[in-house]
Amino acid sequence: MTTRILIADDDPMIRRLIRRVLEDRVEWKVCAEAVNGVDAVAQAKDCAPDVIVMDLAMPRMNGLEAARQISQVKPEVPMLLLTVQEVSKQLFKEAQNAGFKGAVSKGSRREVVKGVEALLRSETYFSVEGALLVS
Repeated sequence: MTTRILIADDDPMIRRLIRRVLEDRVEWKVCAEAVNGVDAVAQAKDCAPDVIVMDLAMPRMNGLEAARQISQVKPEVPMLLLTVQEVSKQLFKEAQNAGFKGAVSKGSRREVVKGVEALLRSETYFSVEGALLVS
């Protein structure tokens, strides 16, 4: 069975890189790409993803606000937050409150894959200040 993934990031190069990393798994397929938070909310409704990988800092609507809106209409879809910065304890709390089930740095391809794997197992996956919080 194919796992459908929505990628939301305003940088086309980052989207291509994430797509390549995720689609290395034959059972994973990117069903849509969003270029901002507003687009991410619309794509989450339209493409029926199994998981969403979303950037924090995007134009028109940031990842936290987009996650809040997606959580209201698609609460069953787990979301992984991507950020260029290290995930602080404050960002961890904000991400959880917005509906994210995980958060990782964009700089680690392996962490992105591990995060998606954990979310697909109905686990959380937060890489907070260098420590991994998995449940």
